[in-house]
Amino acid sequence: MRIAIGNDHVAIEMKKGIRAYLESKGIEMLDVGTDSPERFNYPISGYKVARLVAEGRADCGVLICGTGVGISLAANKVHGIRACVCSDPYTAKLSKQHNNTNIIAFGARVIGIETAKMIVDEWLNAAYEDGRHQVRVDMIREIEETQHLRAAEEDAQ
Repeated sequence: MRIAIGNDHVAIEMKKGIRAYLESKGIEMLDVGTDSPERFNYPISGYKVARLVAEGRADCGVLICGTGVGISLAANKVHGIRACVCSDPYTAKLSKQHNNTNIIAFGARVIGIETAKMIVDEWLNAAYEDGRHQVRVDMIREIEETQHLRAAEEDAQ
């Protein structure tokens, strides 16, 4: 498995901790974040990780900034990406099972390293359940590809 990881200047230590944790499990890491304490714009890492995942050069991605929100918003602008901010393991697990997320994000100012490890473990160990969830994932894809959602437009008429 190959995981892309990215961060901003706020999340250097957490990124290093998660990267080392996953490498200790034999996972190959592609680190596109910063190791400098100088101000670093999180959309850069969000975009780089998302492109690696969308192009199939990474199986999935982990993003970390202050809250996880900004970096995930940037990632979600890349076609084919479903990034989710999670501050707890349960949400991480369900994001994979129900939404087939391919990037997980969290905030270095929101959670500690042990919670981050639990989030990553739950997310990586979860499997997409398909079935009834595929209808909704397809709707998300429709919005992404067309900027419309037929079901919502039909409902409005």
